[in-house]
Amino acid sequence: MGVDVSWRIILCALLVLLFAEDSSAREITRIRWKEVDDDTHGQQHNPEIPDLQQLSKDNHLPIKHKGSQKHAHAHLSSHMDHMDPSDKIFFTIKDLKVGNAIPIYFSHRDPSTSPHLISREEANSIPFSLAKLPYLLEFFSLSKESPQAKAMEYTLTQCEARPMEGETKFCATSLESMLDFAQATFGMDTQVKALTTNHLRKSVAPLQNYTLLEEPKEILAPKMIGCHTMPYPYVVYYCHSQEGGNRLFEISLGSEHGGRVQATGVCHMDTSKWDPDNPSFRVLKIKPGTAPVCHIFPADNIVWVPLIS
Repeated sequence: MGVDVSWRIILCALLVLLFAEDSSAREITRIRWKEVDDDTHGQQHNPEIPDLQQLSKDNHLPIKHKGSQKHAHAHLSSHMDHMDPSDKIFFTIKDLKVGNAIPIYFSHRDPSTSPHLISREEANSIPFSLAKLPYLLEFFSLSKESPQAKAMEYTLTQCEARPMEGETKFCATSLESMLDFAQATFGMDTQVKALTTNHLRKSVAPLQNYTLLEEPKEILAPKMIGCHTMPYPYVVYYCHSQEGGNRLFEISLGSEHGGRVQATGVCHMDTSKWDPDNPSFRVLKIKPGTAPVCHIFPADNIVWVPLIS
């Protein structure tokens, strides 16, 4: 689904949205994460304690560890020999035909469970640095061995790792800063289109065959920015723009169990600089640079493109 808007309209809408949030969002978030931290029996299933390996797959991001600078499409080094069902998020551009069925894994992450938005002023008042992690854990009342601490370390490590060649990246701690990054990428006076994936009718099973119900609509754009939500006590978006050619599509999907998804998908046309261990190559049985790799954006991601007049 796409919405055509100008920068001024976006900023007005953001102000309304931000003021609609309780000004004590930070305190609410601190309490919520602390309660989850204390609930040792609920950690595995609480939606706010993400599976970092699955999160990386869903968002098409790596897991970078401190001291590691493998480039941006690296993945966990400990791959299983068998096919993990959650790896089924990749397909080829040849699959985008009406009536074709594609096995796709949609995680059960609910965007409504995400942490609260906070204002730029409040976000800027809190350090956002891996070096400040001990202070941040104390600030949010979290133990250093907790799942939340691991999630925060993951996010900060991702955000501080250097971009791969041809990539421009930025971690936005408020929607205003996300728009600043988009403006810097597209130009101050450029109108934009925001794209998301919407589950019109949800299915229970995460992995199903999805049939293309209509001819995919290609969104023609010279550049695109993908913004992925990251695990953190407040909203953080990992936003990046990649050179090398991307083709963006709006795709109408119907699952074998009655689910309906209006999805935003991207096909990366040049994968020659990707890490050979990227799971997409194993799933699609291809090698880097030999064929485009496509995937669907999760529902809590945002894709920004400039409007072409």
